[in-house]
Amino acid sequence: MAAAAPPPPPTPAPSAPTGLPDSDSTPVGHPLFSRIRLATPLDVPNIQKLIHQMAIFEKLTHLFTATESDLASTLFKSPPFHSFTIFLLEVSSRPFEKDSNLHSQNFTPIERIINLDHSLSDPEAETFRNGINGDAVVAGFVLFFPNYSTFLGKPGFYVEDLFVRECYRRKGLGKMLLSAVASQAVKMGYGRVEWVVLDWNVNAIKFYEEMGANVLPEWRICRITGPALEAYRDAI
Repeated sequence: MAAAAPPPPPTPAPSAPTGLPDSDSTPVGHPLFSRIRLATPLDVPNIQKLIHQMAIFEKLTHLFTATESDLASTLFKSPPFHSFTIFLLEVSSRPFEKDSNLHSQNFTPIERIINLDHSLSDPEAETFRNGINGDAVVAGFVLFFPNYSTFLGKPGFYVEDLFVRECYRRKGLGKMLLSAVASQAVKMGYGRVEWVVLDWNVNAIKFYEEMGANVLPEWRICRITGPALEAYRDAI
């Protein structure tokens, strides 16, 4: 995902989405324990790897230049939800260990059990294993930040990136991430959540529509970057 699209006119609120994916408090079959928590500076290496995988998936590696240093120097400079915020998705084959360090006044981690019919193989488990939190493996993330709707007279959240690693897709985890952002927006009295989607990604478009999102084909993204942006350095 890239720069924020212009705010669309207000539309009637869609019917309420179903929320977080179906899960059970009792693990059966092949349970996948999942958790959404606030990312911290210690997560930057995994975040950078996730963004690179997303660039590959979106066929945009020619635009990818972000280093771990870039991310560390620009993220986590403000309290969560006041600026750039990342929810990190972790999974494990075993229940998560209780960690009081993950709880804060800003956000309590969300944990769900997803009961799968078959065992899941993650060929990159060691690459994305989170040494910070025991046996957890990083499976995805969502990065979002506040914006504002003048038509609504309310702030909202703009989702810059939403990504789930390939072996964990189609299991309700992307829905879990986006639902967490939408839930936070409601709790804060915000008016909407918005994002952009590549026009060829029909699976994502269908997924977003099923969650209650309106896809607005009449709006186009405008962007100034690189040399075109630098040309404005002394324009005023």
